[in-house]
Amino acid sequence: MQEAGFWDDIKRAEEVTKKSKSIKDQIEKFDKLRSKVEDVEVLKEIMEDDDEESANEIIQSIREVEAEIDDYNMKILLCGEYDKNNAILTLHVGVGGTDANDWTEMLLRMYTRWCEKQGYSVETIDLLPGDEAGIKSVTLKITGEYAYGYLKAEKGIHRLVRISPFNANGKRQTSFASMEVLPELTKEQDIEIKADDLRIDTYRSGGAGGQHVNKTDSAVRITHLPTGIVVQCQNERSQFANRDTAMEMLKSKLVELKERAHKEKIEDLTGDLKDMGWGSQIRSYVFHPYSMVKDHRTNVETSNVTAVMDGDIDMFINAYLKN
Repeated sequence: MQEAGFWDDIKRAEEVTKKSKSIKDQIEKFDKLRSKVEDVEVLKEIMEDDDEESANEIIQSIREVEAEIDDYNMKILLCGEYDKNNAILTLHVGVGGTDANDWTEMLLRMYTRWCEKQGYSVETIDLLPGDEAGIKSVTLKITGEYAYGYLKAEKGIHRLVRISPFNANGKRQTSFASMEVLPELTKEQDIEIKADDLRIDTYRSGGAGGQHVNKTDSAVRITHLPTGIVVQCQNERSQFANRDTAMEMLKSKLVELKERAHKEKIEDLTGDLKDMGWGSQIRSYVFHPYSMVKDHRTNVETSNVTAVMDGDIDMFINAYLKN
């Protein structure tokens, strides 16, 4: 950064400055952790054998430092190109009828609550309500550092087993929903897409939204013709704003697909790649005949279903990232 002419190339300068800040932040956090460890060691040395109050203080300090070290180590694991980015999260209803619609909405609440606990902001980009209850699909923009890095651990099929509230005979019902997450690209990661490869359609927004909704064709649907990938946005009032948001979603989807398909260029993506599947379910949520949430990839499980549905999913995310 001290080189002559460093700022002549603004784009490169911004990239280097951003990388420098990231490294400095990590070093600063490491130094603070080391200082806390040293403080605990000093307390231990000066503590008298029968000083129970100081012993309890040291134990509490050790627990706090351990928690911070775990968090620090987790962020070291999140070293992928897009891990620090904001995330675009999409939930889709699966097999299970009305119960599956309800399950998709329950997952929406679970992830929203998790984001609130992380201090992330949540913005609804697109939402399609169910015919009787719940939702068929929803797309959210999650803003916050490492949002994509953490949420990529949740990608896949989520399975619910419970007594159906929509069944008059009180039968047990199994429902499915899928979770997809993409990184929101930064300016430095932006890609070019040929205009000839796009089909852009406009339509009227659906659902509640006041006087503006359903009066103009403000919602936008974009199809990437080479792959057949479709994205849509109806959250913004302006058609242009919806188009910009949909384009960002499409770019993120293509970049993520390129990574999974191990392709060198976006141009190498074709229609036969768009349906790369999630495989079987990654996690089961059992409400009946017993209470248990189990991740099938790491075998981490808990009987506290209520806490999980209230957003306490760090145990699953951390275990997957460490795996």
